Amino acid sequence: MIGSMRIIAGADHAGFTLKDAVVRLLRERGHEVVDVGTGGPESVDYPEYAARVGSAVAHGQADRGILFCSTGVGMSIAANKIRGVRAALASNADAVCLTRAHNDANVLAIGARYTDETTAAEYVNLFLDTPFDGGRHARRLEKVAAIEAEEAAGTGCRSGS
Repeated sequence: MIGSMRIIAGADHAGFTLKDAVVRLLRERGHEVVDVGTGGPESVDYPEYAARVGSAVAHGQADRGILFCSTGVGMSIAANKIRGVRAALASNADAVCLTRAHNDANVLAIGARYTDETTAAEYVNLFLDTPFDGGRHARRLEKVAAIEAEEAAGTGCRSGS
């Protein structure tokens, strides 16, 4: 296990139950967890929670973020709109390991409709314990960061690259 981390977690109404279970697990492992909600089944809009989590990670207020919604897709899309966020959808254990090792993912999105507590715990443990490999993967992430910078500057898509 990698040392204690500051983790921020968020969910919409479809993911709050699984989020609560994972937050308990993380605290038991000794991590500091900031839970930004939601805390109940009342319908809420997932982009608000994705923005809270993604922004905290992008600005260094948390080491990693974890998001929960029905499929995980909406949360990952919304979180990836924030510059510096590399949110990945947890589809299986191998993919979670590779998204950390190769993509240095800093936010994990989990679909509560398709993921039970045991599997979610496995994904989260892998997400937190798998280091980034660096090397050729770091070079590729530099290219991703360059794309983000171009989009932020309004220069858009480079032709011929």
